[in-house]
Amino acid sequence: MVMTADGLKFCVGGDVIAATEHIQDPGSITSSGGLYKLGFFSPNGSANRYVGIWPNKIPAYSVLWVANRDKPILDSTGVLTISDDGNLVLMSGKKEVIWSSNVSTSITNSSAQILDSGNLVLTKRSSSSVANDSGILWQSFDHGSDSFLSTMKLSTNVRTNEKNVLTSWESPSDPAMGSFSMSLEPLNIPELFIWNGSTLYWRSGPWNGGIFIGIYHMYLSYLDGWTIVDDKEGTIYLTYGFAEASYISYFLLKSNGIFVQPYWHENKNDWQIVWSSQDSHCDVYGTCGPFGICDANTVPICSCLRGFEPKNIEEWGRGNWSAGCVRRSSLQCERIINGRTKAGKEDGFLKIENAKVPYYAVWFSPLGDQCQKLCLNNCSCVAYAYYAGIGCMYWSGDLIDIQKFPIAGADLYIRLAHTELGEKRDMRAIIATAVILGTIVFIVLCFYWSKLKTQRARRRTEGEASLAVSGENMLGEKLGKANVQELVLYKLEELATATSNFSDTSKLAQGGFGPVYKGRLSNGKEIAVKRLSKTSAQGFQEFMNEMEVICKVQHQNLVKILGYCVEGDENIIIYEFMPNKSLDTYLFDPLKREHLDWRRRSNIIDGICRALLYLHRDSRLRIIHRDLKASNILLDEELNPKISDFGMARIFEGNEDQANTRRVVGTYGYMAPEYAMEGRFSEKSDVFSFGVLLLEIISGRRNTSFIEEDQSLSLLGFAWKLWKEDNALALADPKISVTCFETEVLRCINVGLLCTQLANDRPTIPTVMSLLHGEMVDLPSPNQPAYTERQPIRGTDGSEQSQNRGSINNVTLTTIEGR
Repeated sequence: MVMTADGLKFCVGGDVIAATEHIQDPGSITSSGGLYKLGFFSPNGSANRYVGIWPNKIPAYSVLWVANRDKPILDSTGVLTISDDGNLVLMSGKKEVIWSSNVSTSITNSSAQILDSGNLVLTKRSSSSVANDSGILWQSFDHGSDSFLSTMKLSTNVRTNEKNVLTSWESPSDPAMGSFSMSLEPLNIPELFIWNGSTLYWRSGPWNGGIFIGIYHMYLSYLDGWTIVDDKEGTIYLTYGFAEASYISYFLLKSNGIFVQPYWHENKNDWQIVWSSQDSHCDVYGTCGPFGICDANTVPICSCLRGFEPKNIEEWGRGNWSAGCVRRSSLQCERIINGRTKAGKEDGFLKIENAKVPYYAVWFSPLGDQCQKLCLNNCSCVAYAYYAGIGCMYWSGDLIDIQKFPIAGADLYIRLAHTELGEKRDMRAIIATAVILGTIVFIVLCFYWSKLKTQRARRRTEGEASLAVSGENMLGEKLGKANVQELVLYKLEELATATSNFSDTSKLAQGGFGPVYKGRLSNGKEIAVKRLSKTSAQGFQEFMNEMEVICKVQHQNLVKILGYCVEGDENIIIYEFMPNKSLDTYLFDPLKREHLDWRRRSNIIDGICRALLYLHRDSRLRIIHRDLKASNILLDEELNPKISDFGMARIFEGNEDQANTRRVVGTYGYMAPEYAMEGRFSEKSDVFSFGVLLLEIISGRRNTSFIEEDQSLSLLGFAWKLWKEDNALALADPKISVTCFETEVLRCINVGLLCTQLANDRPTIPTVMSLLHGEMVDLPSPNQPAYTERQPIRGTDGSEQSQNRGSINNVTLTTIEGR
């Protein structure tokens, strides 16, 4: 509910304000069917008074229309009445006209009525009821606020350029005209636009007679009854109606510029957002610039069309794609115009399937088989598409706002120079030739190679056998011969070559027990090389522990070990390489975290939970990780999560369900209180860490460096504060479109808080999985998290050490005990 309306004080009855009647603040009237109410209200967080319309029988998601949005009344003396000239007017206690329907013609015997459509109408009264009068003098539907209701019209007069538009509120607590507006733009083919001031912010794509083809949701869940009408007098308008009269829904332009569809869910007795104009940053107009294409399912989301390259490579590499891309090879027309005697072969077209077509399509033929020919014959044509219900469309100039959909969309054909089209075929020919020649050379050399290999192996075996055997025997005693023999035993020399001699330029990360490097083997395979620190007192112990654990488990959400190296004092583990590094490099980076929309974050949460379920319950061993945090979650090329770093993991035997230790290991901010303070750990310790990680993923904020200034709250405390205030969604990262996934985000926040309670109250990982997947309809209410305030930690020497200090860098702590 975004407003408060005080108790009722009627000066009129029913749904009509007649010439001799008025509504005095805080009074109201209700439509005949009881669906809508017209009255005085104050937005949440404001004492200003406004006249508006909102749903009557159900809680309001928003106020649907506001009369005096730019001129509030500062007290409760307002009166809504019919003036002497027949206009509907809002007056202050000082008789100042705050707002008027402003009908220029003087009217006698007029009245205002709130209808069951949510429309407020002013008519000339000819009987006791206005409902039967057809002569509407003024109506609120022609003076839109931020809401688009069924049967309302968004219109544009192409002759006078007069428009009925939606305009956002300035903020959720201020109905004044905001910076965002929505209008129907006739163009050559009608489209819906959202403007941020005078800058285009979002577009629907062209109208095909049934849907806007750039709104992906319309393909998946067709919206009832959308119609664009040309009245043949210069005005075109968009309207809609729902097939089911009982379907309570409308559209709202929010103060942040996002257009959403709230729907009243009868069974849940709550509003749900069933559609949003912004599922990802790809939906923002021109994200990838001219000749760029945006795909929300790739990282990065922007790429240049084939045949084009970034205009500013440096900025493009930083993630600033606004400059877009430029053509590599001139088109045939350009070559002719530039006076070249040889224009070369004719241009061709690159087909892009499932595309949102670019801005400003021009219609030029109803026949699909003529599109390509007409485009080739027009030097200004740089792309074309055919779509049923529209016909042929073409584009000239820059191609802006192309988006790749997973399915549906249009087939877009991009005009390219012939040389650009031939690249793929030429490359295939080169590859085929190379393969044939390579095969011949390989056969010739095979015989000689086999002899050399045999001789080398014989000489090398004698010199290296003892080292290899000792390495395998040492690990074999701990892990079992079968497990060790499945791994590759790498030589230190080979790994040094792969990592450029363990250079800083190859370093991926610095872990608690040594650095991790990116390496490339002689066969081209990329690997991650974890080199245990020689100075770490626990280095070899952690190495053996990690080898013991990770050799015995295998899951798609656990990082895979490829091999090891034991030479002298070197202890090295080789893993599969994760191209997107760790979760923290995305989640806490202001630019990179834009790639983590809610679907990706939800997938990451699910993957981590599945991995923990495997470790705790589904593997043949029960394993407690003990150092679960964002930097230990690696991301593959598709941003799927994989838990890594098992150096601190502990295997539980038999019926063992918890253990104690004097050597507490982990990272402050992620360690459960019973573990950090008492050295007691169990499955519930990992559950606590998962809860912290869950809240970090939702908020995009690091628990170990977050602090809420006013009350010195940690991220957990801040989340708990918002939960108690029934404002939990405020925790969510602004980079994700919460409006589309409110229920899911709230569920995850609830689960995160449940996981960070005291140990006895925490759910197990199987229960967490059920809660996240909605298998339990009614989620338990959480208790206060174990850590909510940033309080100093008192050292053994009596000094105070800030809990925040030393944990911001996310380095794992080892032994925490008295000196």
